[in-house]
Amino acid sequence: MAIKVTDLRRSVRQVRVVVMVSPNPYDVAVSQVRNVGEALGLNEGMIGLLTRPKRELTVHFPVRMDDGSLEMFTGYRVQHNNARGPCKGGIRYHPQVSLDEVRALSMWMTWKCATVGIPFGGAKGGVICSPKTMSRNELERMTRRFATEIETIIGPYEDIPAPDMYTDSQTMAWIMDTYSHKVGRVSPAVVTGKPILLGGSEGREEATSRGLTYCVREAMRARKMDPAGSTAAVQGFGNVGGNAARLLRDELGLKVVAVSDSSGGIHDPSGLDIHKVDAHKKETGSVKGFPGATDISNQELLEVDCTVLVPAALEGVITASNADRVRAEIVAEGANGPTLPEADRILFERGKMLIPDILANAGGVTASYFEWVQDLQYYFWSITEVNQRLNDIMTAAFNRVHARSAEKKVDMRTGAYLLAVHEVAAAIELRGIYP
Repeated sequence: MAIKVTDLRRSVRQVRVVVMVSPNPYDVAVSQVRNVGEALGLNEGMIGLLTRPKRELTVHFPVRMDDGSLEMFTGYRVQHNNARGPCKGGIRYHPQVSLDEVRALSMWMTWKCATVGIPFGGAKGGVICSPKTMSRNELERMTRRFATEIETIIGPYEDIPAPDMYTDSQTMAWIMDTYSHKVGRVSPAVVTGKPILLGGSEGREEATSRGLTYCVREAMRARKMDPAGSTAAVQGFGNVGGNAARLLRDELGLKVVAVSDSSGGIHDPSGLDIHKVDAHKKETGSVKGFPGATDISNQELLEVDCTVLVPAALEGVITASNADRVRAEIVAEGANGPTLPEADRILFERGKMLIPDILANAGGVTASYFEWVQDLQYYFWSITEVNQRLNDIMTAAFNRVHARSAEKKVDMRTGAYLLAVHEVAAAIELRGIYP
Protein backbone atom coordinates (compact mmCIF):
# COMPACT_ATOMS: atom_id res chain seq x y z
CA MET A 1 0.00 0.00 0.00
CA ALA A 2 1.43 3.36 -1.02
CA ILE A 3 1.23 5.78 1.88
CA LYS A 4 2.18 9.39 1.30
CA VAL A 5 1.50 12.68 3.04
CA THR A 6 0.38 15.51 0.80
CA ASP A 7 -0.52 19.03 1.81
CA LEU A 8 -1.03 18.15 5.46
CA ARG A 9 -1.64 21.68 6.63
CA ARG A 10 -4.48 22.19 4.15
CA SER A 11 -6.02 18.84 5.11
CA VAL A 12 -5.84 19.60 8.82
CA ARG A 13 -7.56 22.95 8.23
CA GLN A 14 -10.33 21.13 6.36
CA VAL A 15 -10.85 18.79 9.33
CA ARG A 16 -11.28 21.77 11.62
CA VAL A 17 -13.86 23.45 9.38
CA VAL A 18 -15.99 20.31 9.21
CA VAL A 19 -15.76 19.75 12.98
CA MET A 20 -16.83 23.28 13.79
CA VAL A 21 -19.99 23.19 11.67
CA SER A 22 -21.17 19.69 12.56
CA PRO A 23 -22.45 18.94 16.07
CA ASN A 24 -23.02 15.27 15.31
CA PRO A 25 -20.17 13.24 16.93
CA TYR A 26 -20.21 10.61 14.20
CA ASP A 27 -19.91 13.28 11.50
CA VAL A 28 -16.93 14.69 13.43
CA ALA A 29 -15.28 11.26 13.62
CA VAL A 30 -15.87 10.60 9.91
CA SER A 31 -14.47 13.99 8.88
CA GLN A 32 -11.33 13.43 10.94
CA VAL A 33 -10.64 10.09 9.28
CA ARG A 34 -11.54 11.26 5.80
CA ASN A 35 -9.13 14.19 5.87
CA VAL A 36 -6.29 12.26 7.50
CA GLY A 37 -6.93 9.41 5.04
CA GLU A 38 -6.68 11.80 2.11
CA ALA A 39 -3.46 13.21 3.58
CA LEU A 40 -2.09 9.66 3.76
CA GLY A 41 -3.04 9.02 0.14
CA LEU A 42 -5.63 6.33 0.95
CA ASN A 43 -8.12 5.53 -1.79
CA GLU A 44 -11.85 6.13 -1.46
CA GLY A 45 -12.60 2.46 -0.86
CA MET A 46 -10.25 2.29 2.12
CA ILE A 47 -11.58 5.56 3.55
CA GLY A 48 -15.12 4.24 3.24
CA LEU A 49 -14.15 1.06 5.07
CA LEU A 50 -12.46 3.02 7.89
CA THR A 51 -15.38 5.39 8.40
CA ARG A 52 -18.13 2.78 8.65
CA PRO A 53 -18.63 0.45 11.64
CA LYS A 54 -18.22 -3.25 10.96
CA ARG A 55 -21.33 -4.16 12.95
CA GLU A 56 -24.13 -2.33 14.79
CA LEU A 57 -26.64 -3.92 17.13
CA THR A 58 -29.69 -2.07 18.46
CA VAL A 59 -31.79 -3.84 21.07
CA HIS A 60 -35.09 -2.98 22.76
CA PHE A 61 -35.76 -4.96 25.92
CA PRO A 62 -38.10 -5.01 28.94
CA VAL A 63 -37.03 -4.77 32.59
CA ARG A 64 -39.19 -5.41 35.65
CA MET A 65 -38.89 -2.39 37.96
CA ASP A 66 -39.06 -2.47 41.75
CA ASP A 67 -42.71 -1.36 41.80
CA GLY A 68 -43.70 -4.28 39.56
CA SER A 69 -44.09 -2.22 36.40
CA LEU A 70 -42.47 -3.13 33.09
CA GLU A 71 -40.21 -0.56 31.44
CA MET A 72 -38.70 -0.73 27.96
CA PHE A 73 -35.06 0.20 27.39
CA THR A 74 -32.99 0.71 24.24
CA GLY A 75 -29.34 -0.28 24.05
CA TYR A 76 -26.56 -0.32 21.45
CA ARG A 77 -23.33 -2.17 20.78
CA VAL A 78 -21.23 -0.96 17.86
CA GLN A 79 -18.06 -2.70 16.65
CA HIS A 80 -16.05 -0.36 14.47
CA ASN A 81 -13.08 -2.43 13.31
CA ASN A 82 -11.31 -5.69 14.17
CA ALA A 83 -8.44 -5.67 11.67
CA ARG A 84 -5.87 -5.51 14.48
CA GLY A 85 -7.63 -7.74 17.01
CA PRO A 86 -10.86 -8.20 19.00
CA CYS A 87 -13.07 -5.17 19.48
CA LYS A 88 -12.72 -3.28 22.77
CA GLY A 89 -14.67 -0.49 24.39
CA GLY A 90 -16.84 0.62 27.27
CA ILE A 91 -20.56 0.52 28.00
CA ARG A 92 -22.19 3.71 29.24
CA TYR A 93 -25.55 4.32 30.94
CA HIS A 94 -26.99 7.79 30.27
CA PRO A 95 -30.30 9.39 29.23
CA GLN A 96 -28.69 10.95 26.13
CA VAL A 97 -26.94 7.90 24.72
CA SER A 98 -27.46 7.81 20.94
CA LEU A 99 -26.45 5.52 18.13
CA ASP A 100 -24.32 8.22 16.48
CA GLU A 101 -22.54 8.90 19.76
CA VAL A 102 -21.76 5.20 20.19
CA ARG A 103 -20.61 4.97 16.56
CA ALA A 104 -18.19 7.86 17.06
CA LEU A 105 -16.86 6.53 20.35
CA SER A 106 -16.26 3.10 18.82
CA MET A 107 -14.25 4.68 16.01
CA TRP A 108 -12.17 6.77 18.41
CA MET A 109 -11.42 3.60 20.39
CA THR A 110 -9.97 2.04 17.23
CA TRP A 111 -7.52 4.95 16.89
CA LYS A 112 -6.70 4.97 20.61
CA CYS A 113 -5.76 1.27 20.57
CA ALA A 114 -3.69 1.73 17.41
CA THR A 115 -1.92 4.77 18.84
CA VAL A 116 -0.56 2.82 21.81
CA GLY A 117 -0.02 -0.34 19.76
CA ILE A 118 -2.27 -2.78 21.62
CA PRO A 119 -3.95 -5.51 19.51
CA PHE A 120 -7.56 -4.35 19.74
CA GLY A 121 -10.05 -2.65 17.47
CA GLY A 122 -12.68 -0.21 18.68
CA ALA A 123 -16.16 -0.86 20.04
CA LYS A 124 -18.61 0.96 22.29
CA GLY A 125 -21.97 0.33 23.87
CA GLY A 126 -24.67 2.12 25.78
CA VAL A 127 -28.15 1.97 27.24
CA ILE A 128 -30.56 4.90 27.27
CA CYS A 129 -31.51 5.17 30.94
CA SER A 130 -31.31 7.38 34.04
CA PRO A 131 -28.98 5.40 36.31
CA LYS A 132 -29.10 7.96 39.14
CA THR A 133 -32.82 7.34 39.59
CA MET A 134 -32.63 3.54 39.46
CA SER A 135 -32.12 1.21 42.41
CA ARG A 136 -29.24 -1.26 42.57
CA ASN A 137 -31.67 -4.13 41.88
CA GLU A 138 -33.12 -2.34 38.84
CA LEU A 139 -29.62 -1.66 37.50
CA GLU A 140 -28.67 -5.30 37.96
CA ARG A 141 -31.77 -6.58 36.16
CA MET A 142 -31.25 -4.08 33.32
CA THR A 143 -27.57 -4.94 33.02
CA ARG A 144 -28.16 -8.69 32.94
CA ARG A 145 -30.91 -8.35 30.34
CA PHE A 146 -28.75 -6.05 28.17
CA ALA A 147 -25.86 -8.52 28.47
CA THR A 148 -28.20 -11.29 27.32
CA GLU A 149 -29.30 -9.21 24.33
CA ILE A 150 -25.73 -8.52 23.14
CA GLU A 151 -24.31 -11.92 24.14
CA THR A 152 -24.34 -13.10 20.53
CA ILE A 153 -21.67 -10.58 19.47
CA ILE A 154 -19.43 -10.21 22.55
CA GLY A 155 -16.84 -12.66 23.84
CA PRO A 156 -13.18 -12.94 24.91
CA TYR A 157 -12.04 -13.28 21.29
CA GLU A 158 -14.71 -11.12 19.65
CA ASP A 159 -15.59 -8.02 21.67
CA ILE A 160 -14.62 -7.22 25.27
CA PRO A 161 -16.72 -4.52 27.05
CA ALA A 162 -15.45 -2.35 29.92
CA PRO A 163 -16.82 0.33 32.27
CA ASP A 164 -17.63 3.81 30.99
CA MET A 165 -19.94 6.62 32.06
CA TYR A 166 -22.11 5.53 35.03
CA THR A 167 -20.94 1.93 34.86
CA ASP A 168 -18.28 0.37 37.10
CA SER A 169 -16.64 -2.85 38.28
CA GLN A 170 -19.94 -4.13 39.68
CA THR A 171 -21.59 -3.64 36.28
CA MET A 172 -18.80 -5.68 34.69
CA ALA A 173 -19.21 -8.42 37.32
CA TRP A 174 -22.89 -8.75 36.41
CA ILE A 175 -22.09 -8.93 32.69
CA MET A 176 -19.35 -11.51 33.24
CA ASP A 177 -21.64 -13.67 35.38
CA THR A 178 -24.51 -13.45 32.89
CA TYR A 179 -22.27 -14.32 29.94
CA SER A 180 -20.67 -17.18 31.87
CA HIS A 181 -24.09 -18.70 32.54
CA LYS A 182 -24.96 -18.39 28.85
CA VAL A 183 -21.83 -20.17 27.60
CA GLY A 184 -21.74 -22.72 30.41
CA ARG A 185 -18.30 -21.89 31.80
CA VAL A 186 -16.63 -19.16 33.83
CA SER A 187 -15.37 -16.56 31.34
CA PRO A 188 -13.56 -13.70 33.13
CA ALA A 189 -11.94 -12.43 29.90
CA VAL A 190 -15.30 -11.40 28.41
CA VAL A 191 -15.07 -7.99 30.15
CA THR A 192 -12.39 -5.88 31.80
CA GLY A 193 -12.59 -3.45 34.69
CA LYS A 194 -13.87 -6.22 37.00
CA PRO A 195 -13.28 -6.46 40.76
CA ILE A 196 -9.87 -8.02 41.49
CA LEU A 197 -11.63 -10.90 43.25
CA LEU A 198 -13.25 -11.88 39.92
CA GLY A 199 -10.19 -11.55 37.70
CA GLY A 200 -9.60 -7.83 37.66
CA SER A 201 -6.10 -6.40 37.37
CA GLU A 202 -3.99 -4.61 39.93
CA GLY A 203 -3.48 -0.97 38.98
CA ARG A 204 -6.57 -0.69 36.80
CA GLU A 205 -8.24 2.10 38.82
CA GLU A 206 -5.39 4.58 38.42
CA ALA A 207 -4.08 3.37 35.03
CA THR A 208 -5.54 6.25 33.00
CA SER A 209 -3.92 8.81 35.31
CA ARG A 210 -0.65 6.91 35.48
CA GLY A 211 -0.47 6.67 31.68
CA LEU A 212 -1.08 10.41 31.45
CA THR A 213 1.69 11.01 33.99
CA TYR A 214 4.14 8.98 31.91
CA CYS A 215 3.20 11.04 28.84
CA VAL A 216 3.76 14.30 30.73
CA ARG A 217 7.16 13.03 31.88
CA GLU A 218 8.16 12.24 28.29
CA ALA A 219 6.87 15.60 27.04
CA MET A 220 8.95 17.40 29.65
CA ARG A 221 12.00 15.37 28.64
CA ALA A 222 11.40 16.26 24.99
CA ARG A 223 11.26 19.94 25.93
CA LYS A 224 14.17 19.67 28.40
CA MET A 225 12.04 20.84 31.33
CA ASP A 226 12.86 20.06 34.97
CA PRO A 227 9.81 18.61 36.78
CA ALA A 228 11.20 19.77 40.12
CA GLY A 229 10.84 23.40 39.09
CA SER A 230 7.51 22.98 37.28
CA THR A 231 3.85 23.40 38.21
CA ALA A 232 0.55 21.78 37.22
CA ALA A 233 -3.16 22.63 37.17
CA VAL A 234 -5.80 19.92 36.93
CA GLN A 235 -9.40 20.53 35.88
CA GLY A 236 -11.54 17.73 37.28
CA PHE A 237 -10.94 16.01 40.61
CA GLY A 238 -12.64 12.69 39.91
CA ASN A 239 -10.90 9.37 39.37
CA VAL A 240 -8.73 10.55 36.46
CA GLY A 241 -8.04 14.12 37.60
CA GLY A 242 -7.62 13.34 41.29
CA ASN A 243 -5.17 10.52 40.65
CA ALA A 244 -3.35 12.59 38.01
CA ALA A 245 -2.86 15.45 40.49
CA ARG A 246 -1.51 13.03 43.11
CA LEU A 247 0.85 11.25 40.69
CA LEU A 248 2.15 14.47 39.13
CA ARG A 249 3.00 15.72 42.63
CA ASP A 250 4.19 12.54 44.36
CA GLU A 251 5.95 10.74 41.50
CA LEU A 252 7.04 13.45 39.05
CA GLY A 253 7.67 16.15 41.64
CA LEU A 254 5.54 18.88 40.07
CA LYS A 255 3.96 21.45 42.34
CA VAL A 256 0.18 21.32 41.83
CA VAL A 257 -1.09 24.89 42.08
CA ALA A 258 -4.76 24.47 41.09
CA VAL A 259 -7.46 21.79 40.97
CA SER A 260 -11.21 21.87 40.43
CA ASP A 261 -14.38 19.81 40.46
CA SER A 262 -17.88 20.44 39.08
CA SER A 263 -18.57 23.16 41.66
CA GLY A 264 -15.42 25.17 41.01
CA GLY A 265 -11.73 25.21 41.81
CA ILE A 266 -8.96 26.34 44.14
CA HIS A 267 -5.62 28.03 43.46
CA ASP A 268 -2.49 28.36 45.59
CA PRO A 269 0.73 29.42 43.80
CA SER A 270 2.79 27.96 46.67
CA GLY A 271 1.36 24.48 45.98
CA LEU A 272 -1.51 22.32 47.21
CA ASP A 273 -1.24 19.25 49.43
CA ILE A 274 -3.31 16.92 47.22
CA HIS A 275 -3.90 14.39 49.99
CA LYS A 276 -5.36 17.10 52.23
CA VAL A 277 -7.44 18.46 49.34
CA ASP A 278 -8.83 14.97 48.77
CA ALA A 279 -9.75 14.68 52.47
CA HIS A 280 -11.39 18.12 52.33
CA LYS A 281 -13.47 17.11 49.30
CA LYS A 282 -14.62 13.90 51.00
CA GLU A 283 -15.64 15.88 54.07
CA THR A 284 -17.36 18.83 52.37
CA GLY A 285 -18.30 17.46 48.93
CA SER A 286 -16.15 19.99 47.06
CA VAL A 287 -12.56 21.20 46.74
CA LYS A 288 -13.82 24.76 47.18
CA GLY A 289 -13.12 26.41 50.51
CA PHE A 290 -9.84 24.57 51.06
CA PRO A 291 -7.90 26.43 53.77
CA GLY A 292 -5.14 28.68 52.43
CA ALA A 293 -6.29 28.52 48.80
CA THR A 294 -8.25 30.99 46.68
CA ASP A 295 -11.53 29.85 45.14
CA ILE A 296 -11.56 30.15 41.34
CA SER A 297 -13.88 29.06 38.53
CA ASN A 298 -13.25 26.14 36.21
CA GLN A 299 -12.69 28.65 33.42
CA GLU A 300 -10.09 30.55 35.45
CA LEU A 301 -8.23 27.31 36.19
CA LEU A 302 -7.51 26.84 32.48
CA GLU A 303 -5.69 30.17 32.44
CA VAL A 304 -3.59 29.97 35.62
CA ASP A 305 0.18 30.31 35.37
CA CYS A 306 1.52 26.72 35.23
CA THR A 307 3.80 24.43 33.25
CA VAL A 308 1.35 21.58 32.71
CA LEU A 309 -2.43 21.83 32.28
CA VAL A 310 -4.56 18.68 32.58
CA PRO A 311 -8.19 19.12 31.42
CA ALA A 312 -9.70 15.95 32.92
CA ALA A 313 -13.37 16.88 33.24
CA LEU A 314 -15.57 18.03 30.37
CA GLU A 315 -15.26 18.12 26.60
CA GLY A 316 -14.91 21.36 24.67
CA VAL A 317 -13.47 23.50 27.47
CA ILE A 318 -10.46 24.87 25.55
CA THR A 319 -11.87 26.88 22.67
CA ALA A 320 -10.90 29.54 20.15
CA SER A 321 -11.99 32.17 22.67
CA ASN A 322 -9.63 31.11 25.48
CA ALA A 323 -6.79 29.17 23.82
CA ASP A 324 -4.67 32.31 23.51
CA ARG A 325 -4.86 32.74 27.30
CA VAL A 326 -3.67 29.21 28.17
CA ARG A 327 -0.26 29.76 29.80
CA ALA A 328 0.77 26.13 30.25
CA GLU A 329 3.56 24.87 28.00
CA ILE A 330 2.10 21.33 27.96
CA VAL A 331 -1.60 20.40 27.79
CA ALA A 332 -2.34 16.73 28.56
CA GLU A 333 -5.92 15.69 27.77
CA GLY A 334 -7.20 13.51 30.60
CA ALA A 335 -10.78 13.87 29.33
CA ASN A 336 -12.03 12.91 25.88
CA GLY A 337 -12.27 15.92 23.54
CA PRO A 338 -11.57 18.81 25.95
CA THR A 339 -9.93 20.87 23.19
CA LEU A 340 -11.88 22.14 20.18
CA PRO A 341 -10.22 21.98 16.75
CA GLU A 342 -9.63 25.70 16.33
CA ALA A 343 -8.02 25.79 19.77
CA ASP A 344 -5.65 23.03 18.60
CA ARG A 345 -4.41 25.33 15.87
CA ILE A 346 -3.97 28.30 18.22
CA LEU A 347 -2.02 26.28 20.79
CA PHE A 348 0.20 24.78 18.10
CA GLU A 349 0.95 28.16 16.55
CA ARG A 350 1.83 29.49 20.03
CA GLY A 351 4.37 26.71 20.47
CA LYS A 352 2.43 24.76 23.10
CA MET A 353 2.57 20.96 23.16
CA LEU A 354 -0.84 19.29 23.38
CA ILE A 355 -0.83 15.56 24.19
CA PRO A 356 -4.09 14.37 22.57
CA ASP A 357 -6.69 12.27 24.33
CA ILE A 358 -6.13 9.19 22.14
CA LEU A 359 -2.61 9.10 23.59
CA ALA A 360 -2.76 10.89 26.95
CA ASN A 361 -5.67 8.93 28.44
CA ALA A 362 -4.96 5.59 26.72
CA GLY A 363 -3.52 4.13 29.92
CA GLY A 364 -6.99 2.87 30.82
CA VAL A 365 -7.48 0.72 27.73
CA THR A 366 -3.86 -0.42 27.98
CA ALA A 367 -4.48 -1.70 31.51
CA SER A 368 -7.68 -3.33 30.22
CA TYR A 369 -5.51 -5.15 27.69
CA PHE A 370 -3.32 -6.34 30.58
CA GLU A 371 -6.40 -7.61 32.44
CA TRP A 372 -7.61 -9.48 29.36
CA VAL A 373 -4.20 -11.14 28.89
CA GLN A 374 -4.08 -12.17 32.56
CA ASP A 375 -7.62 -13.57 32.43
CA LEU A 376 -6.84 -15.66 29.34
CA GLN A 377 -3.79 -17.14 31.06
CA TYR A 378 -5.32 -17.37 34.56
CA TYR A 379 -2.01 -15.90 35.69
CA PHE A 380 -1.95 -12.53 37.42
CA TRP A 381 0.74 -9.88 37.72
CA SER A 382 1.88 -7.77 40.65
CA ILE A 383 1.23 -4.03 40.73
CA THR A 384 4.94 -3.49 40.01
CA GLU A 385 4.71 -5.60 36.85
CA VAL A 386 1.55 -3.83 35.70
CA ASN A 387 3.04 -0.36 36.17
CA GLN A 388 6.31 -1.28 34.47
CA ARG A 389 4.51 -2.69 31.43
CA LEU A 390 2.25 0.38 31.31
CA ASN A 391 5.32 2.62 31.47
CA ASP A 392 6.96 0.75 28.60
CA ILE A 393 3.91 0.97 26.33
CA MET A 394 3.00 4.60 27.06
CA THR A 395 6.61 5.77 26.70
CA ALA A 396 7.02 4.02 23.35
CA ALA A 397 3.66 5.38 22.13
CA PHE A 398 4.52 8.96 23.09
CA ASN A 399 7.85 8.75 21.33
CA ARG A 400 6.24 7.36 18.14
CA VAL A 401 3.65 10.13 18.05
CA HIS A 402 6.19 12.82 18.88
CA ALA A 403 8.51 11.60 16.13
CA ARG A 404 5.69 11.51 13.57
CA SER A 405 4.49 15.02 14.44
CA ALA A 406 8.07 16.37 14.25
CA GLU A 407 8.69 14.62 10.93
CA LYS A 408 5.55 16.05 9.33
CA LYS A 409 5.72 19.39 11.19
CA VAL A 410 2.19 19.01 12.54
CA ASP A 411 0.64 19.10 16.00
CA MET A 412 0.62 15.99 18.21
CA ARG A 413 -3.05 15.21 17.56
CA THR A 414 -2.52 15.14 13.82
CA GLY A 415 0.62 13.06 14.35
CA ALA A 416 -1.33 10.54 16.44
CA TYR A 417 -4.09 10.27 13.82
CA LEU A 418 -1.60 9.87 11.00
CA LEU A 419 0.02 7.02 12.90
CA ALA A 420 -3.20 5.30 14.01
CA VAL A 421 -5.10 5.48 10.71
CA HIS A 422 -2.02 4.26 8.84
CA GLU A 423 -1.66 1.29 11.22
CA VAL A 424 -5.28 0.17 10.80
CA ALA A 425 -5.26 0.67 7.02
CA ALA A 426 -2.02 -1.30 6.74
CA ALA A 427 -3.52 -4.15 8.79
CA ILE A 428 -6.55 -4.27 6.48
CA GLU A 429 -4.31 -4.34 3.40
CA LEU A 430 -2.18 -7.15 4.83
CA ARG A 431 -5.21 -9.27 5.73
CA GLY A 432 -6.90 -8.67 2.40
CA ILE A 433 -10.61 -8.66 1.58
CA TYR A 434 -12.37 -12.01 2.03
CA PRO A 435 -13.54 -13.74 -0.09
